[in-house]
Amino acid sequence: MCQVFIGADPALYESRVRSVRLHGMATSIRLENMFWNVLDDIARRDRLSVPQLCTRLHDELMAERADIENFASFLRVCCGRYLTLQLSGGIPRDASIPIASLNAQRVLAAEQRPFARFDAAGCAQQAQAA
Repeated sequence: MCQVFIGADPALYESRVRSVRLHGMATSIRLENMFWNVLDDIARRDRLSVPQLCTRLHDELMAERADIENFASFLRVCCGRYLTLQLSGGIPRDASIPIASLNAQRVLAAEQRPFARFDAAGCAQQAQAA
């Protein structure tokens, strides 16, 4: 089993810092190259640059939550959700279809939730079907 994972190109898990301007303020984001690649795929679908995508995600998250504790972790989760939603059919694999054109409620309804949920103490809870 492990060979499937350890056989990956080491360049994928090397981290890289990119400077992104969020409303004129420069900030540095450190992510592994694999995540930068996925963010690039997401951005290209909607004809955005990665910095523009990061700004949009940051702004929409701030509008929804008013606080961002760990933006890099949020971006990693976005990448994982993007890939999972493609596999489940919630997001078409056809990269010519912009994500902004999708019905968010339908996308979320197609999302699979096979992962265990964790409480505030980090203890696994029984996974529930959506």
